[in-house]
Amino acid sequence: MAQAVYDGPPLPEEITGRELSNDVWAQLKGLPEKLATRVARHLAAAGALVDDEPEVAYQHTLAAKARAPRLAVVREAVGETAYAAGHYAEALSELRAAKRINGATAYLPIMADCHRALGNPTRALELAKSPSVARFPVEAKAEMTIVEAGARRDMGQLDAALRTLEVAPLNHKGRDPWVVRLRYAYADTLEQAGRLTDALAWFHKTNAIDGEEFTDAADRAEALEKRIDRGDQP
Repeated sequence: MAQAVYDGPPLPEEITGRELSNDVWAQLKGLPEKLATRVARHLAAAGALVDDEPEVAYQHTLAAKARAPRLAVVREAVGETAYAAGHYAEALSELRAAKRINGATAYLPIMADCHRALGNPTRALELAKSPSVARFPVEAKAEMTIVEAGARRDMGQLDAALRTLEVAPLNHKGRDPWVVRLRYAYADTLEQAGRLTDALAWFHKTNAIDGEEFTDAADRAEALEKRIDRGDQP
């Protein structure tokens, strides 16, 4: 193993590892104290960086994996940061490893999206139909629905993609990120299907609950209004 991978990126002094949850620390308890702290610091650094510097976060998790490759929490972190950094084959491999260790099914939406990114929408659809998805909490179900609809779009099945999204709780009254993402996916698919007026309405509905600006729904709505005013045809 390359020493650079084992060492990982520099660890900020302010990152102690105590930023991690008690559940994560419970999985690290079997390691010697000094080793557990080093692994925890790399995991905590990855968590802090994954949104803005996903590649650096990924390197932190690889350093954690070099020290504790048999822990599900570590393999999960490698998989999630690999996904964020666009390393989809690696993400899929690591999440499979985590699933083998702990049996968790929460990784299935990300795994399905990795299959999409790797050009295998059929496999993504197979994961979307896994029996365990029916037992997912609403947020995870929404994520899997978005991936499933995306796989249908990849296969040119726009009507099926729309039907997939239409049975989801698009009109949920909350403002949670999963509702925003679900509405945005529906608006985007409507536009791709050439239903511009309907798409505009749903981009507006998305923007109405997207106070944190998770999406560019406002910009998409503005652009669509201009297209409709010009009489553009899909």
